[in-house]
Amino acid sequence: MPEGDTVWQVAHRLHAALAGRVLTHADLRVPRFATADLTGRAVLDVTPRGKHLLARIEGGLTLHSHLRMEGAWKVYTTGERPRGGPEHQIRAVLGNGEHTAYGYRLPVLELLRTAEEDRAVGHLGPDLLGPDWDPGEAVRRLLADPARPLGEALLDQRNLAGIGNVYKSELAFLAAVTPWLPVGELAPDVPARLAATAHRLLEANKDHPDRRTTTTRHPGTRLYVYGREGRPCLRCGGTVRRAEQGDRVSYWCPGCQRGPDRAAGNPRPPRN
Repeated sequence: MPEGDTVWQVAHRLHAALAGRVLTHADLRVPRFATADLTGRAVLDVTPRGKHLLARIEGGLTLHSHLRMEGAWKVYTTGERPRGGPEHQIRAVLGNGEHTAYGYRLPVLELLRTAEEDRAVGHLGPDLLGPDWDPGEAVRRLLADPARPLGEALLDQRNLAGIGNVYKSELAFLAAVTPWLPVGELAPDVPARLAATAHRLLEANKDHPDRRTTTTRHPGTRLYVYGREGRPCLRCGGTVRRAEQGDRVSYWCPGCQRGPDRAAGNPRPPRN
């Protein structure tokens, strides 16, 4: 599932291609909205909200989408053949005289009133890349359930919006605790540091396709632990490990991170 910085990049590509221009072609290929006619309306803006995309359209409408694991938006010059996948995977087409955006494999696509956007995104916590970012509120939400494992709490978009599996593992490493440690067992200063670090990392990476959490410049060292199972830890030289956590996986270094190695009980699925 894309992280908040990736969704931010998608939103800004769509905004650059569509905002301020009138739609000359629009096609929503989902049964509920297949008859909606958006042609002749201008796209006002495309805004990311956590991992959600909100394309606001003249007339008080918002096209809401979420990429989840497989979705993608691709932008091409109008008239150019799209190459984002088979034709039958296209769920949305938004085009003007210069550019056309194709939404592929979108698991969430709905047209709603702009005044009712909260139906889609009102449950989200403070957005790490949004104007509403509030570190104090993010910390309060993270700690609301002291028994919850840190990894689950970080992935829950109701706590803070924009963290995915990569940042979950990297943030736990930077905090020197495992993703299975209950948030109530974090040292008093750690939750605020986690929120500040998450904000700093997403801000630093939002304009760069090659995400980096380290300052090391050697090949294969952009991330501390994520995707590095069986390789040496960049800090202690120990072996990075990988394990399932709920319906996701976590990476960690047993030498650098204190806390349990596995989640206990029945984990609650994170909200997107």
